[in-house]
Amino acid sequence: MKNHICQYCLAIISLFISTISFAQGPPITGDKPIMLSKGNFVIKILTEIRGNNDGNYQKAPLMVHYLPGTNVLLGIHLPFVHYNFNDNELEKGFVFGDIELLGKYQFYRKDNTGKTFRMVAKTLQTLPTGADLDLLGISTALYQSYVGIIAGYESIKYGISNELGYNLMPNGDADELRYKLGFGLPLLKPVYPVKQVNLYFEYQSSWFPEVNEYALMYAQGLQYAKGQWTWEASVQAPLAQNVGPDKARKYSLFLGTRYVF
Repeated sequence: MKNHICQYCLAIISLFISTISFAQGPPITGDKPIMLSKGNFVIKILTEIRGNNDGNYQKAPLMVHYLPGTNVLLGIHLPFVHYNFNDNELEKGFVFGDIELLGKYQFYRKDNTGKTFRMVAKTLQTLPTGADLDLLGISTALYQSYVGIIAGYESIKYGISNELGYNLMPNGDADELRYKLGFGLPLLKPVYPVKQVNLYFEYQSSWFPEVNEYALMYAQGLQYAKGQWTWEASVQAPLAQNVGPDKARKYSLFLGTRYVF
């Protein structure tokens, strides 16, 4: 009898924590270590509209994620890209970008009533399927291999996510040491079915050691989650950057939606 009561209590706590994490939703420009249930699929589109000194670009990836287990996630990102370079009117068009293969493994989890802390190992393999546009994160036609660690804490009142990783570009000079820090603030009380509005404050620091360039970005985002759907928007701008003048970022606008089933 005692064991049954303990199991029941653990189930209630687990459901409560899952509701909290699901209500807060994932960061917009970052990532989080919270996993959904085994067998879940996530269909997501996160369009980036980027303004650089040398032109304007859009990337709209179709992302499909699947959880074969409670602590494993596999994904594929199929990007569609539009580019428009300022210095040549002919240098614009629509192309298919670099395909990305995602893998995540949650190796640490500590749950308490109303809060949780988790850690995830992550890899992102970028295949050279896109056009040679020399646009990092959009289309380079160069193979890239990223490995990193995500650590995140969530409670009823707020969420914090951290990601530290290294992106290797064997045939290029844009190796990147990347750190992301995000804060999520839910504006409504947790309810089930999910209905939540979240504010996100996200930072990204990128150092490119081979060319000794650096960029620090800040993104302000707003997210609305209801049931199995999430809609989000975020504006990212540089706080500091020491990069080539033709690659200097003016802004990025992110618009996204996702569906979980």
